[in-house]
Amino acid sequence: MQDSFVHKGKRRNLVDYLRRSIGICDESVLAAINEVPRHLFIESIFEDYAYEDRAFPIAAHQTISHPSTVAEQSELLEIKEGEKVLEIGTGCGYQTAVLIAMKALVYTVERQKDLFDFSKKKLREMNLYPKFQSFGDGFAGLPTFAPFDKIIVTCGASVLPTELLKQLKVSGKMVIPLGPTDQQVLYRFTKISPTEFEKEEFGTYKFVPMLNNTNQ
Repeated sequence: MQDSFVHKGKRRNLVDYLRRSIGICDESVLAAINEVPRHLFIESIFEDYAYEDRAFPIAAHQTISHPSTVAEQSELLEIKEGEKVLEIGTGCGYQTAVLIAMKALVYTVERQKDLFDFSKKKLREMNLYPKFQSFGDGFAGLPTFAPFDKIIVTCGASVLPTELLKQLKVSGKMVIPLGPTDQQVLYRFTKISPTEFEKEEFGTYKFVPMLNNTNQ
């Protein structure tokens, strides 16, 4: 698949929708959504619908999130250029690409080998390079590279992964959906001291579940 003028026009329409209907106002997020060709991360049978606000199935029984979800999570991170961002759940690589387009230094972890292989190949094809891409257990994070300015979790956790909070620097933010598998609440944790966090709530969502260990 190529990135045609038609695709670019659909992306502009998506950005207008995110701004007007969803309320996304972070221009760096909107610029990244406008830049990254979402249709290249999904199966060709869904290409005509790639810029609608819809989720689609990808490998390993996972999904690519709605563009509005990607935009909302990205906006809540309040990313500044050059910040270290840990992404838990690389998936197909679309959210990763958006973070890179926002000029973040992205460290990303994926537990599903099929998705790890797909996303690594796809990002390279698009000349997009995370600082570090790992096949591993998201609950463990990447302590070797900690602390991080921001952490984004793209799957729903039934319990708060405290190991990730330890890897967040003071003043850093983590955006994570928490709750049972059928519905989660999106939270943002801001680390205000080594042992204190401010917690904010941003509505209900449905994410694929966050699981321990790795899956070959």
